[in-house]
Amino acid sequence: MRDRETFPGSPAGEAIASGSPAGEIGDFGRPAEEAMDFGRELADFRGMGGVQLRDELERRLGQAEPADEDFRRKAELRWADIAKPLGSLGILEAQISAVAAMRRALLPSLGRRALVIFCADNGVVEEGVSQTGQGVTSVVAGNISRGTSCSSLMAARCDARVYPVDLGIAEDIKDPGMVHPLVDRAVRRGTRNFLREDAMTEEECLRAVLTGIDAARVLAESGVEIIAGGEMGIGNTTTASAMTSVLLGAAPEDVTGRGAGLSDRGLSAKIRAVREGIAARKPDPSRPMEVLQKLGGYDIAGMAGLFLGGAISRIPVVMDGFISQCAALCAVRILPAAGGYLLASHASGEPGSRSILRELRKEAPIHAGLHLGEGTGALLLLPALDMALAVYRDMLSFEEIGVTAYQPY
Repeated sequence: MRDRETFPGSPAGEAIASGSPAGEIGDFGRPAEEAMDFGRELADFRGMGGVQLRDELERRLGQAEPADEDFRRKAELRWADIAKPLGSLGILEAQISAVAAMRRALLPSLGRRALVIFCADNGVVEEGVSQTGQGVTSVVAGNISRGTSCSSLMAARCDARVYPVDLGIAEDIKDPGMVHPLVDRAVRRGTRNFLREDAMTEEECLRAVLTGIDAARVLAESGVEIIAGGEMGIGNTTTASAMTSVLLGAAPEDVTGRGAGLSDRGLSAKIRAVREGIAARKPDPSRPMEVLQKLGGYDIAGMAGLFLGGAISRIPVVMDGFISQCAALCAVRILPAAGGYLLASHASGEPGSRSILRELRKEAPIHAGLHLGEGTGALLLLPALDMALAVYRDMLSFEEIGVTAYQPY
């Protein structure tokens, strides 16, 4: 493996770490060992009380910095100099420029990548908002740990390490695997039914958020260059719909969809649960942590923390679908700088997805009707970024090939 090299067509004097145009992960270690290292390094906030937790969150948020817009502008100039039609890679060009701003590097690498999947159950399933019961969460979490889930199989194809975290799975996992060992940071065995009481206590919510923040720290310090955020939890499109309705001031029926598959009758029950839950809990839209605590889930709280951790650890974090986007919206309402470290992957089939993306001012490159979860849509973005980054880093300039440059229009 070469130590450093300058790529053809790159700005003079810019050297980058070795590897393929997207970076290499051949020396990244063995997945199971890395997962165990991750579990050992990930902080456990379950022993902290309210004052400690609030202080810790404030301390961590105080470390965040906005993405560096100077690097974004330099990357945009680099794109304009490449010998191809201007803007011809569309959204992917903007995303690579955004990564340059996040990483504070004109020629960033995205070779070392990770998928963090936060797993938890939701008490609102008691209201008949899902086709399946909570037992499915533990089954799928077990499949993730054994490397047989959709996300695990897809992650293997794009060289992403998988780190599942149990933040509140209701039922025991039978025969957990060691391909991607599940990290136990369970706050509680699932949230409460938000039609009857707050989904979480303040302390529980803070523990889950801080776990997500710390996950970003651990991965960034281990050399990971981009993180995908995922979730697994039956009933979590309902919690996300309720949060989205409040945070966007939208009618429940406008942001609530069929999730993993509901009949018309099931969808009506789901919308009713969202509407009645909001009326019962009365969260203040201007207080995102309160909205999260009263209506959300531990998985959404963990992902919100992961997105906050992007700004704190200066690392790109890829949103998955609707549930992940809801967590990102919450994170940006808590810490606006977090928006500068978010990348959109796809526009989910859930009706609230496009509304959130508009609010976040993010464009999703992938429109494929996905509604799988587990971070699978976020994983799909990674090979596309690899290809765009190869063009950005390695392609010759107009001057180098002796062709007159395209002019902006």
